Amino acid sequence: MLKPINEVSLAKDLVRCQSVTPKDDGAINVVAKNLRKLGFKCQIMEFQEKGTAKIKNLYAKIGKSSPNFCFAGHTDVVPVGDLKSWTVNPFGGIIKNQKLIARGVSDMKGSIACFIAAVSEFIKKNKKLKGSISLLITGDEETIAINGTQKVIEKLIQKKEKINFCIVGEPTNENKIGEIIKIGRRGSITGHLTVIGTQGHVAYPHSSNNPSTIIVEILNKIKKLKLDRGSKDFQPSNLEVTKITIDNNADNMIPAEAKASFNIRFNKLHTSSSLKNKLNKIFSLITKKAKASYKIKYHVSGESFLTKPNKTVHMIKNIIKKSTGISPVLSTSGGISDARFIKNIAPCIEFGLIAKTIHQVDEMAKVSDLKKLKNIYLDILVNYFK
Repeated sequence: MLKPINEVSLAKDLVRCQSVTPKDDGAINVVAKNLRKLGFKCQIMEFQEKGTAKIKNLYAKIGKSSPNFCFAGHTDVVPVGDLKSWTVNPFGGIIKNQKLIARGVSDMKGSIACFIAAVSEFIKKNKKLKGSISLLITGDEETIAINGTQKVIEKLIQKKEKINFCIVGEPTNENKIGEIIKIGRRGSITGHLTVIGTQGHVAYPHSSNNPSTIIVEILNKIKKLKLDRGSKDFQPSNLEVTKITIDNNADNMIPAEAKASFNIRFNKLHTSSSLKNKLNKIFSLITKKAKASYKIKYHVSGESFLTKPNKTVHMIKNIIKKSTGISPVLSTSGGISDARFIKNIAPCIEFGLIAKTIHQVDEMAKVSDLKKLKNIYLDILVNYFK
């Protein structure tokens, strides 16, 4: 008889893979190997857009009928930073004071281990599955996210694959397991603006047109924009200037160009298109008045989305409350995640470990939290397929 997979042992195996994006270092194979033992059919999908690294992804499924319940996550991690500041080898899989300390354990290899451990226990007790269970695991979430979940979802849509509900195992909780379920995210758009003026000598400003003065006026204008006051489900949208660049090595010369970058995190009251239109009008008005010109390049990481709480969301919320004694808040706070792609094919929420140490030195997850999360995922499966 197949022995259930232990979430802590599997988490240790996963964190030993030095899978800093775009490197895989065997992480996807560790996941696939364990799922094949459970009877999953595993499809390895590799994608590579021009000028980017090839990324290995996995879509695994057991069962053929509906409903299809999906767990989604990523095996890639951020760099370790200052290695000397770590108290342990960040890829050693070391437990210290009942905490697994490793890069990526909370974000989010620990959740993936809990997915698989929960599924292994569920399958052992439910040999005749009335539906199907799938896992969508990518190696491309922490950076540009071009060759990962986005491409897998496109492929699944082409194949007319149906997913009825999905949990993404991102670390949603701040201090304790059970605090927060993410039911949506704000969108993200980045703008790279260039203002073109006329180069000249600082002593003869009337013969030049200083683009730095113009870009400062523009940035001041867009920073003061009151995009909205938020809504019932979302915090207010915000714009932040992230970079100002003037390539000029001479202090007595007015530059020809000035550049700046900015990012907007926007709620459901906007779309990336509506924001582009609003900003372009400002850029055009100010540069025209200043007799200059501009270029703008946008990158949209994702649109804002919201999964309206349905029967499954309320079921999950009740299970978490019963397991932890905490009634989780339904939230749309935080940055972006691969849920922005998955929502194109299925209702999607996020629930995982604690986010307090993610991307930090000595990122960690309590052994007790891994067990607790595994049991929550197991109870969700039991109730979903009841």
